Amino acid sequence: MTPAQAIATTLAGVAAGAINTVVGSGTLITFPTLLALGYPPVTANVSNTLGLIPGSLSGAYGYRSELAGQRMRLTRLVVASLLGGTLGGLLLLTLPASVFSAAVPVLVTAALVLVVIQPRTARRMAASDRHHYGTGPVPALAVAGCGAYGGYFGAAQGVLLIATLSLCLPDDLQRLNAMKNVLVGLVNLTAAIIFLAAAPIAWPAVGCIAIGSLLGGHIGAGIGRRLPPAVLRSVIVTAGLTAIANLVLIRK
Repeated sequence: MTPAQAIATTLAGVAAGAINTVVGSGTLITFPTLLALGYPPVTANVSNTLGLIPGSLSGAYGYRSELAGQRMRLTRLVVASLLGGTLGGLLLLTLPASVFSAAVPVLVTAALVLVVIQPRTARRMAASDRHHYGTGPVPALAVAGCGAYGGYFGAAQGVLLIATLSLCLPDDLQRLNAMKNVLVGLVNLTAAIIFLAAAPIAWPAVGCIAIGSLLGGHIGAGIGRRLPPAVLRSVIVTAGLTAIANLVLIRK
């Protein structure tokens, strides 16, 4: 990795860490960056997952005041996230790389759709007092599904998770976002432990993203809510389209 590539990867990590804390689609910044540097899709995904862990921890710490009073339900959802992340990580290692290459464009496209429709979905949820699935096993099962997706491929994991939590749990969106940061970090950590045993890892890329995401998570927790949502979505969509284009070229 050249110095210029290291700087670009670190800056991508800063952006991803901030976006993950506030919105939850930072992988759509760092993953295309690694693809553009020539890393194979699976290596890029694994290295990205490892690198974003410090950003998740930093973002969760920044939202620590919003976590107050959520210990009991968070404990239950942590178990669900760990199980889901384990399943997703094992699927990534078990399924052929060709399956991942074929699936990622579809997953990225779905993630971009989630990012684009998120404001409308959030407004509908905020206007509704109906939370039919606030109790029982549904929240844990839904969170486990998000964890499996995140362990396999983390793009828009946060967007998917915050939408799920908003649907299942009647609470303030900022408190749910704080919970989202913790759960996403645990999913990435669980998948990373699995990846360390058997997956190809680009350690220089991991280091650059880790440094950047640690700073980005702090920025996201501090001032990220002031950023215009339209700007964030534009950046995410642009990066996602770049990822799709790169994957199509790789498959050719």
